[in-house]
Parts: sequence; structure tokens; C-alpha cells
Amino acid sequence: MSDADTLALLLVRLVLGAVMIAHGLNHWRGGGRIEGTARWFTGLGLRHGTLQAWLSVLTEVGAGALLLLGLFTPLACAAVISVMLVAGLLAHRPNGFFVFKEGYEYVLTLAVVALALALLGPGDMSVDEAADIAVTGWAGGGVALGVGVVATAGLLAVCWRPQPAPAQEEVPS
Repeated sequence: MSDADTLALLLVRLVLGAVMIAHGLNHWRGGGRIEGTARWFTGLGLRHGTLQAWLSVLTEVGAGALLLLGLFTPLACAAVISVMLVAGLLAHRPNGFFVFKEGYEYVLTLAVVALALALLGPGDMSVDEAADIAVTGWAGGGVALGVGVVATAGLLAVCWRPQPAPAQEEVPS
């Protein structure tokens, strides 16, 4: 691996990891704190809003920390993919593509960057490489995408219960 490749993968890992940590900390300590995050998740149709909020914080901060270290990179990428897939499906998809309209542009970008990182591997400056446990290529990408999609499907199957739209009253003619 060239020095440029090593630096590029390190930069991607560090930025994606920092973004995920910041996102998780914001769910915990920012704006509405855990209570506000729980209300928002409940409003998206997820049951057990407070539990969902804490799991989101732990997943985002944990995945971010693993990415910073370059440790268990495909699993850290799977966590990013899953969190972004849930956000994209429940919160952003109905708003279209562009982020300035609350669309899915941003979450799609983070998920694809995570998948690309899982395919390429964490790079030479990572714990995975130092411990000789790096999983890269199709295997790394398959783990990240497979675990991410299965985790998302499991979460939605167990916890997503959107409220039906209120019935419209018929207007007499």
C-alpha cells in the first residue's frame, strides 16, 4: 500500500469516526438531550424511545471510536450503515434527496463511505493491520453490508410500529 493510500484511508476513518462520535454525543447531550431524542424516535414510529435513544448513542459513539482506532473495521462500518439506513428510511426518505430539505443525501453519503471503507480496509495505520486481523475486499464489504442490513431489518421488525394516519371524514355532498 502506498503512503498516499495509507493517508487517504486514515483520513476517511478519522473523519467518519469523528462525525459518528459527534452525532452520538449530540443525541445524548445536545439540544433535547436523551429525552428529546427519545421523543423524536417515538415520533418516527419506534417503540421504547428512551431505549432507542441510548442504543443510538452507544452505537454511534462506539462505531466512531472503533473507526478512530481502525479496530474491527467491517463491524464499525456495519454500525454506521445500519444507523444511516434507519435514519434514511424513517426520517429522511419522505423528504427527497437534498439535505437542505431534510432529505437522505447526507445519510446516504455516510453509509456509502462506510461501505467503501469496509471494502478497502482500515489501512496500514490501524489496529486491525497491526494485529493482523484486517478483513478487506469483498469479505469486509460483505460483512459491513450484510450485518448493517440485517441489524436494520431486525430493529424495524421488532421496534417500528408507525401510527396509522387518521381517517379522513367524508364531506357530505
